[in-house]
Amino acid sequence: MSTSSSLRLGFPAALGAYVIWGSLPLYIRAMSHVGAVELLAHRIIWSIPTAILLIAVAANWRDIRTAFKWENLKWLALSGLLIGVNWLIYIWAVNQGRTMEASLGYYINPLVNVLFGMLIFSERLRPAQWVAVVIAAIGVGVMTIAFGHIPWVALGLCFSFAFYSVIRKKVAIDSRAGFLVEVVVLAPLALAWFSWFLQQPEGRLMGEGGWDNLLLVLAGPITATPLILFGLAAKRLKLSTIGMMQYIGPTLQFLIATLIFREAFGWTHAIAFGCIWAALAIFTTDSVIGEAKARRLARTARPA
Repeated sequence: MSTSSSLRLGFPAALGAYVIWGSLPLYIRAMSHVGAVELLAHRIIWSIPTAILLIAVAANWRDIRTAFKWENLKWLALSGLLIGVNWLIYIWAVNQGRTMEASLGYYINPLVNVLFGMLIFSERLRPAQWVAVVIAAIGVGVMTIAFGHIPWVALGLCFSFAFYSVIRKKVAIDSRAGFLVEVVVLAPLALAWFSWFLQQPEGRLMGEGGWDNLLLVLAGPITATPLILFGLAAKRLKLSTIGMMQYIGPTLQFLIATLIFREAFGWTHAIAFGCIWAALAIFTTDSVIGEAKARRLARTARPA
């Protein structure tokens, strides 16, 4: 595939993924009458047929057999548990009026990934990256003062997704097959919870009928589609492009929190987010410069 064709497919795929992720609070708030665990269970169950359909379209059944081999299955089971925890925290946070704090977690995530690269993959941090990490840490400290408590929602989302990313980097499996294994691993937990929930006075298998049921079924495509789009984009776009586009999601979440949900945003919040945004600006600029320098060195080293 040519570079122009890759960009034509990769850019809208990445944009679609981040817009869906960024708009997710609107869906969760529309389903606020459904408990966090109930919505999570539906998200898991309806993701299975969605993933199977996407795999059937791509006709990559061989990847499923590879994904279910023990050396991959044990890691995908762990990544499934991590993404399940991530989803549960996020649903709970949006319904508790803490969407802004959730967006903070995804703003911090790229910087935590850099730290994990240093600690787990022995990658070296450049001076500018260290500066970005320190400024971000100051921002988290200020946010702790603003909230009056440690922003555990932001940190929980950030670190659960960072650990998830580390495992998915370790397991070289197609994103669709890997996602199917993850939700299949989570399915027994979801079914066990449903079996308990149906015994409760307020227990129900679906929603309140009509559009409510349809929206619950759509939890599967809403969950799977951005992950698949992101997988397509990651293979076709430069890391620097992906790195800059990843801020679309938390920015949309932040705007939804402040402009639509009307969550409080005072001077302390502004200072905290200002630190995070400054850290991300330094980090992104350094990443772009570093990639450009690496390309120049590669061209210089190439034999004539």
